Amino acid sequence: MKLRSAALAAAMALVGATAQADVKVGMITTLSGGGAGLGIDVRDGFMLAVQQAGRDDLEVVIEDDQRKPDIAVQLADKMIQSEKVDVLTGIIWSNLAMAVVPAATAQGKFYLSPNAGPSPLAGKGCHPNYFNVAWQNDNLHEAAGAYANDTGLKNSFILAPNYPAGKDALTGYKRFFEGALSGELYTKLGQTDYAAEIAQIRASGADSVYFFLPGGMGISFLKQYAASGVDLPLVGPAFSFDQGILQAVGDAAMGVKNTSQWNKDIDNATNAAFVDSFQAEYGRLPSLYASQGFDTANLLISAMGKADIADADAFRAALKAADFDSVRGEFAFGDNHHPVQDIYVREVIKEGDVYTNKIIATGLSNHSDAYAGDCKM
Repeated sequence: MKLRSAALAAAMALVGATAQADVKVGMITTLSGGGAGLGIDVRDGFMLAVQQAGRDDLEVVIEDDQRKPDIAVQLADKMIQSEKVDVLTGIIWSNLAMAVVPAATAQGKFYLSPNAGPSPLAGKGCHPNYFNVAWQNDNLHEAAGAYANDTGLKNSFILAPNYPAGKDALTGYKRFFEGALSGELYTKLGQTDYAAEIAQIRASGADSVYFFLPGGMGISFLKQYAASGVDLPLVGPAFSFDQGILQAVGDAAMGVKNTSQWNKDIDNATNAAFVDSFQAEYGRLPSLYASQGFDTANLLISAMGKADIADADAFRAALKAADFDSVRGEFAFGDNHHPVQDIYVREVIKEGDVYTNKIIATGLSNHSDAYAGDCKM
């Protein structure tokens, strides 16, 4: 499946199908099965930025990884060897990122992550051609741990899926949470039945529950938790309370606090325009994932305006400069090519018939990640 900007399509119609884009992007993301909504939002945010830029020198090839590492590896090989892409992007899941990113960067390709931020790629496994535009996996969970301290929570039950991002999640929460743990569980990736886990929470003596269950996993857990009658406050990262999830969960999510580096009410002109244009283009409010796709495309476009992709050193420097207007406001990379940014506390609210979030506090300011010191570039 190939998607091109409207401007590029028009240009190719004039000069013929043999025209080649100056920069070719391979987007591997999840477009089917569980978690498809996350990949669709990243794709739509990315392509909105491409459309708005109106460049005729950018081509985007998009493929569905089906949330399977072996498929992602096959697609990356095809894009690098056959499609001759210059840049790869799009992966949602950290286990897929770990399967694809090191091999891609070793072959001289740039990888711009719009989501997955596994700790090895932020630390000892960092690479000059790898840039994460979203966050390092631990970050939002660290802010949740700090928020739990601020609100007086002392004894959390924590759970997450058993894959790299799940392990980073609970590591991040524990790094900042100063209380005790009444339980710690790693669930099966893609799990939909949480009766056993909820029974353990009920019997644990916890005063709160912290969970990271993105996509359909979060929808299933929240619905079952609400129906269980367990009356402990929930805290989570944005991934468990993002725009797509909230509409499926409904009232069960109302009032829950969660952490995010983005929300639709961040007060800057770029974000306001993004929210309005995304809603006009796609008929829905943007999610965290859509905002990350949008920023990733605009980072790439900013680098294209400064350097030729054929000059890898210059293009790398242009990416590191991050000279673009982010929906988050100020944006900067740390030395390990991960963002240094504010992370907010949000509350789930209802605006008319739509469930959404509003920012109520800043959880961590100008926050980096715990692995940057291990990155030697």
